[in-house]
Amino acid sequence: MIIIKSEQEIDIMRESGRVTGLVLKELENFIKPGISTMDIDRFVEDTIRKNGMTPSFKGLYGFPASACVSINEEVVHGIPSKKRKLKEGDIVSVDVGSTYKDYVSDAARTYPVGKIDPEAQRLIDVTRDSFFEGLKFCKVGYRLSDISHAIQMRAEGEGYGVIRDFVGHGVGRDMHEEPQIPNYGAPGRGPRLAKGMVFAIEPMITQGDYEVETLLNNWTVVTLDGKLSAHYENTVVITDGEPELLTL
Repeated sequence: MIIIKSEQEIDIMRESGRVTGLVLKELENFIKPGISTMDIDRFVEDTIRKNGMTPSFKGLYGFPASACVSINEEVVHGIPSKKRKLKEGDIVSVDVGSTYKDYVSDAARTYPVGKIDPEAQRLIDVTRDSFFEGLKFCKVGYRLSDISHAIQMRAEGEGYGVIRDFVGHGVGRDMHEEPQIPNYGAPGRGPRLAKGMVFAIEPMITQGDYEVETLLNNWTVVTLDGKLSAHYENTVVITDGEPELLTL
């Protein structure tokens, strides 16, 4: 069942989203060669807590950290480590959530580490662009799969793969609410969008094939062919008019 949020609930989520967006914005200057993925996690947790909120991911389903930090061919759910250092030319995806008054916001970005290959930058850019293609259909009256189809057409039109095994979702009191929002599929399917729906829309795009596997730590998901992957996500509210991005 898709949950329709009240204006009071959305106000709380706006504040949560503001902090999640702030964290991701500040990471633009924090991320550089030589820091560890644990340094990123500590920065994320400290910033969230300094703003009076709690990290949504810490302990969620047993996840041990406040941020998912995924490098290069890692798609999602990278576990931060003191031993894992960023290198010049890497790309790193950071997925973050903030909880405020029991409501969650969820967003992710992929960052360049120092100077990166132009093809890696193009992947980051197209992943972001595919999100905004999907956003065009986040309006009352469209169907849920119209979002999915727009994302897929943008990414595959540029020659990239669209991850199938992990999808966007509703978000609110819980991190993962109904409905699931794949980043692929035929248009014109699923429920019609209505005011007060809140979604975490999150294209996960790869330079190669969409097949993935989970590493032995039972968390980190990587591309099967070892090609780079990028991730871009925001928490989005369906309104009477244009969609509202809470985490940008």
